[in-house]
Amino acid sequence: MGLALMSAISGRKKIGLALGGGAARGLAHIGVLSVLEKEDVPVDLIAGTSIGSVVGSLYARLKSADYLKTAVVNMDLRQWAHLVDPALPHRGLIKGKRIINLLKAHLGGDIDFKGLNIPFACVATDIFTGDEIVINDGKVLEAVRASISIPAVFTVAKWKNRYLADGGLVNPVPVSVVRKMGADFIIAVNVIPDPSDRRHQPTEEQMKKIKEPNLLETVLRSIYITTFALTKNSLKMADVGIEPHVGHIGVAEFHRASDLVYLGEIAAQDALPEIKRRLARL
Repeated sequence: MGLALMSAISGRKKIGLALGGGAARGLAHIGVLSVLEKEDVPVDLIAGTSIGSVVGSLYARLKSADYLKTAVVNMDLRQWAHLVDPALPHRGLIKGKRIINLLKAHLGGDIDFKGLNIPFACVATDIFTGDEIVINDGKVLEAVRASISIPAVFTVAKWKNRYLADGGLVNPVPVSVVRKMGADFIIAVNVIPDPSDRRHQPTEEQMKKIKEPNLLETVLRSIYITTFALTKNSLKMADVGIEPHVGHIGVAEFHRASDLVYLGEIAAQDALPEIKRRLARL
């Protein structure tokens, strides 16, 4: 019995997807979406943080994991590097305009949330108050730009008289958001490895070859270390958690998209039996 049919029989409960932050590692979300799509697991609601908001908004518009997979895998290192548009140092390193322009091209324009085919919301952080800001109306590009505004890396985003930064500071895997959107069953995808897990720590021999981390890596790793407890708490609130093993891939290695997508697919395949069991009980 297909999952779509099971959902219909069970009264068609709404399935929500929470996609977490994690910079380049978030490309693994595409692999997860690919498996869910092929296995007829319907995605009714999506909430995303940081890179999760990028992938989530694109899927909410296009509903095609294959399209996203092709788009990222076909980009080479030079194309990824071109997305970096330097900003004035005292505001942040990256303006983010090139990234947003690329996203705009794939979305088909500067669309509103009403133009998406799946209800979607993304998370940002008010840099002055520390409030969690959930955005689900207005322009999608403005919302995503706010959600990806990593402190000291991207310039902050202004939205409705607020200055917003990366949503991962307050809600790295937005399970609570997709629950409030009305999801009855939530699949959460986390791509931030446990910093204390020795499997993700380099050996003494590897340490000799590791270069000093650049500013981007230092900032991202610091954020992920300090917010990991929030990540684990969020996963506990989900019905099923998927955690691709991507810790060995650098946070800025977007050019390894093929590997990241594949690892997302493997993790989703491993989670499928549990997803099917739990959906059958709804």
